[in-house]
Amino acid sequence: MDLTITRIETEQIRVPLERVYKGSHYKMTHRSTILTRIFTASGLVGEAYAGDEDAGLAEIDAIIHDELAPKLIGQDGSAIERCWEIARPATWDILRDRRLGLVACAAIDLTLWDLFARSLETPLWKLWGGYRSKLPVITIGGYYGSDLSIEEEVEYLVKEQFAGMKFKIGGMSPEDDVKRFRRARKVGGDDFRIAVDANQGYTVPDAIAFSRMVKDDNLLWFEEPCQWQNDRRAMRDVRFAGGVAVCAGQSEFSAAGCRDLMETGSIDYCNFDSSWSGGPTEWRKVAAMASVYDVKMAHHEEPQASSHLLASIPHGTYMEFFHPMRDPIWHNMIANRPQLQAGYFQLTDRPGLGWDLDRDYIAKYRIAERASGNA
Repeated sequence: MDLTITRIETEQIRVPLERVYKGSHYKMTHRSTILTRIFTASGLVGEAYAGDEDAGLAEIDAIIHDELAPKLIGQDGSAIERCWEIARPATWDILRDRRLGLVACAAIDLTLWDLFARSLETPLWKLWGGYRSKLPVITIGGYYGSDLSIEEEVEYLVKEQFAGMKFKIGGMSPEDDVKRFRRARKVGGDDFRIAVDANQGYTVPDAIAFSRMVKDDNLLWFEEPCQWQNDRRAMRDVRFAGGVAVCAGQSEFSAAGCRDLMETGSIDYCNFDSSWSGGPTEWRKVAAMASVYDVKMAHHEEPQASSHLLASIPHGTYMEFFHPMRDPIWHNMIANRPQLQAGYFQLTDRPGLGWDLDRDYIAKYRIAERASGNA
């Protein structure tokens, strides 16, 4: 089958959220993504969406068409490592936010993997290793200023059959956040897994204090506990002194950054984000290293890709996705998204990513579209 790339199309999708979501030091008002299609000489088409950037959406799209497409059209779409290398210089502009180039590369990389798996008529989770076909799922909640009480939210999540949740902290004192966490733990019970995420909101002493107060409360992990300026060493200190498992990696740009987290003993779980770091090709390099360091793999959001990545390896852990109000794209744009059953998400044997996309939903929230190459 001739997988020579002939055309690249993108659609920018931007969906307003029903309310503002606030973490320790950030807020979200929209969910956005770029849907990419790669056409080939054989007629086979790969399709995927990647990234949740909002402010930089148009810039990412411009990088895809102005910098990547001219180099990739005419290349063999099955030569994914080569295409990844060709795209990499988009991340080298030191005067531009590096994340923009990385997400542009990820849009291409994930779409090429979908294309290649379709050409082999196999799902990506099998192509990448096929360790399991289903995953336990946690969701993200505990946002400050929510209309629901903590008790109401956890009761809803248990009813919706989530295996657990990632609970937002870091915007209050450790003592106050411990009280909030324990309210969630009381309602969820011991079988409901709860991680906490400070989004780099605490100082080291505060993170250690929080850890020591909750280490006997069945905490799954403590994510990004410390302020960014020295967080690798800070997380190491929290991990050793606080006595709880630490998770990080979503803020890293590269496999090398995740390697350093592992080498310094900073983490137990690595939640590297394939959409923020150049694509599944880079993520799989991190997963290989993690197996050597006895670090478990998670993935920051992006369930359309993370489900396949985490299911493919023995040390993959929890898939995560948001409530429909927080990520309407995942819940509405994917028409054949499986429902949770007893906390688990079941992948199918359909080739590639295997998603059927709702074209009416795409048309409703599309803000721009563009194509490069032959019609």
